[in-house]
Amino acid sequence: MYMGTDKRKLESKVAALAGGDTRAFDYIYEHTNRAVYFAILYIVGNKHDAEDLLQDTYVRALRSLGAYREDNFTGWLVQMGKNLALNHVKRAKREVATDFAEQSWRFGAKEEPLPYVYDVAAKALTEEEYRIVMMCSVAGYKRREVAAMLNMPIGTVTWKYNEALKKLRAKLNKEDI
Repeated sequence: MYMGTDKRKLESKVAALAGGDTRAFDYIYEHTNRAVYFAILYIVGNKHDAEDLLQDTYVRALRSLGAYREDNFTGWLVQMGKNLALNHVKRAKREVATDFAEQSWRFGAKEEPLPYVYDVAAKALTEEEYRIVMMCSVAGYKRREVAAMLNMPIGTVTWKYNEALKKLRAKLNKEDI
């Protein structure tokens, strides 16, 4: 159960890592990476950049571990990842793509940066709905774990999850998929 002992264990591993126990990082990464990854993926829209930014998030978190105040480490990491992703998107808007092969999906090539359903979900759902659906359906978290990570009541997460799935089904049916 994430809300009780697992959250306390995560916080104790964070304290151990801050104290120099590098073995604690494996546990921390395993229990937080999916939430951070999907928050970043929602913003940047492609797997490659999301993976790079995920790595950058953990590097930055390790550097600023002293600034963390025990409360919600997963939320702290997610916010850090979202900030990095937003900065990445701002920088990318100022750049001009010149390599056709690198940007072929923009010019009508068959390969897209995300599987089609993820792309539709990102467009049809709010950021919060997308995050909940990705964490529950793709990352495999239980709704109670998602509720703990997002600091929401489990009933709210369940309702938003079900409503998001209805929206997504309707959108996919409308597009005849």
